[in-house]
Amino acid sequence: MKSLPKFTALALLIALTGGIYSESVSAAPNYEEIEKRKAAKTKIMGERVGKKVAKAFELYNEEKVDEAIAMLRELDPSDDFDKATVNRYLGQLYAQKENYGEAIKYTRLAIAPDALNFKDQGDLMKLLGDLLLGTEKYSEGIKAYEAWMDFTGENDPKVHGRIAQAYYELKQYTNVIAPADKAIAGVEEPNKQYYLMKVAAYFELKQFKKAVEVGEELVRVFPEDPKAWTQLGGFYLQTEDYSKGMTVMKVAYSKGYFEKENDYKILGSLYSLTEDPWRAAQTFEKAMKDGKIERTKQNVTALASYYHQAKHISDAAKYYEEAAKFDDDAELYGRAGGLLLQNLQYSAAVVRLNKALELGTKKKGSTYADLAEAYYYQDKFKQAYAAILKAKEDPSTRRFAISWSSFIKEKAQRRGVSL
Repeated sequence: MKSLPKFTALALLIALTGGIYSESVSAAPNYEEIEKRKAAKTKIMGERVGKKVAKAFELYNEEKVDEAIAMLRELDPSDDFDKATVNRYLGQLYAQKENYGEAIKYTRLAIAPDALNFKDQGDLMKLLGDLLLGTEKYSEGIKAYEAWMDFTGENDPKVHGRIAQAYYELKQYTNVIAPADKAIAGVEEPNKQYYLMKVAAYFELKQFKKAVEVGEELVRVFPEDPKAWTQLGGFYLQTEDYSKGMTVMKVAYSKGYFEKENDYKILGSLYSLTEDPWRAAQTFEKAMKDGKIERTKQNVTALASYYHQAKHISDAAKYYEEAAKFDDDAELYGRAGGLLLQNLQYSAAVVRLNKALELGTKKKGSTYADLAEAYYYQDKFKQAYAAILKAKEDPSTRRFAISWSSFIKEKAQRRGVSL
């Protein structure tokens, strides 16, 4: 909360001379009535009350805020204007002390008789909206701002922005859009936050195409903002418009706009989804080596999967094994072993497959089948036969294991190997 200005005695007395009589606030701006209010004759605070208020502000200027409040609270003016003025200052002093409950109470009391001059009454109504939003009384804050707009006829884009934010906090996402649009249209200098509120509201409403439209507008309005580009790329990924997402993220990458690990992950995902897993792997690997992507199990597994999709088997196996080492993941060791078998690296495959079995893989049948094949192609028929018999025990690989066991047995006999 902004601190109150320091008053000289003369400035204070000038400040106390504003006030008008007016009728109750209308339900919508009545511009003829507003002009009458502005032109109305001012009232001057009574001499007795005015002097005591001046003394209270002398105490305030001496940073004796509690004493100033106590003096103002002792006053009990009979005149509506005097009473409203005292309550106005009490509200402001309590706000400065961050006692917002009391600040709201006295601000309401100051507003209620509609006795202050036009500007002071309007400023206080707007302040009430600020105080209510600041204390998370969003519904009341919205009403206060609407009352201020009706009273003054003004359309402050910042107030529309606050109303949009209040509706968002209330989870009334449909109501966010109109005030956010008014906020956007009313400012001379574009404010990114107003666009982001619209995006967030559209996402909550699951109106993803609308969210993307706002994201595209953000890039047009803030072309030098890195986050506008990377956020839009993320939107395209979420809405499965992979081609546009790829275009946007490639531009952002080339301009050096990536700031977060997730930016690189989105780019990798988009390369993969646009059937370019090799570039996904290369981009991901470089980012990991450069420290842009943390070397976690999840990230290393993703890198392995990109190489796997790109049919770069040795690299995929290498990274699956690296990922497996984080927490002795039997399934990842098995995947690495299977790829090494596919790549004709039989001895290396045996090591990884046995590791998977040792760690208790859930895919025992397929792991034993792969192990039997790896041994077989090294002419290690006894080990191959022992492994294929284990594969027979798993219903999912039994049929395959039966045919292979006969094949291994016949081959061993031709080679003179006793099983």
